[in-house]
Amino acid sequence: MNKPQSFFHLHLISDATGETLLAAGRAASAQYKDARAIEHIYPLIRTEKQVTKVFEDIEEEPGIILYTVVDQKLARGIDERCAAMGLPCVSVLEPVLTVFQSYLGTPAGRRVGAQHVLDADYFRRIDALNFTMEHDDGQLPANMDDADIVLIGISRTSKTPTSIYLANRGIKTANIPIVLGVPVPESLVNARTPLIVGLVATAERISQVRQNRILGNTSAYEPTDYVDRAAINEELAYARQICTRHGWPMIDVSRRSIEETAAAIVALRGKTR
Repeated sequence: MNKPQSFFHLHLISDATGETLLAAGRAASAQYKDARAIEHIYPLIRTEKQVTKVFEDIEEEPGIILYTVVDQKLARGIDERCAAMGLPCVSVLEPVLTVFQSYLGTPAGRRVGAQHVLDADYFRRIDALNFTMEHDDGQLPANMDDADIVLIGISRTSKTPTSIYLANRGIKTANIPIVLGVPVPESLVNARTPLIVGLVATAERISQVRQNRILGNTSAYEPTDYVDRAAINEELAYARQICTRHGWPMIDVSRRSIEETAAAIVALRGKTR
């Protein structure tokens, strides 16, 4: 018998954007299927006055507190306030910094938002994102050799969100739709630089996703065929045939999150280099 879902407040205090905390908090809360976190995110918290305001909010809705604050005085203040309120409190980065310090033999520089500096890596990610947006859904097919990765697949196999996720990691990713009976561009077949990966899924999964989409953007399909599982199986068979003919690896995305699909693609890329 399923337990009724309960809710709890999760307060995330960061002196930067809060992305690290959000990822850590969601990874932990995902392990508790019967409890759902109500997230409260407090980014760019860098002064005592801001901390005081945050704890006024926490008093109204107490819960678990996670924080990433490199200023040790502010961090102590957060710990003390949590102790006084009897609330659980964890500095997410501190145990990691301790390990780094022990191994490297030198203390951390304690730079706020150090992971978000405008360095070469940052601009590489922006460049990759621009490339990916310009090469979404088969646009500019002549430029395939400029891509690091090209994703192909029938409609609703998560090509675009996976491409954007990879671009945010600095990987130039194009994606090309496979339409039943339509050959893939010659520029893709002749490309030598990119890793080309086919994304597939079960017909049941694709039909379910398509039914939840507005069919106004799918003019290339008859509405009945677009969600019909037999028709989808034909599309999938055609896509698999293309990948097999050219020796392109395939990944089944039926039960994978975007992050898991991207990780599998990056692993493939490592093996082919």
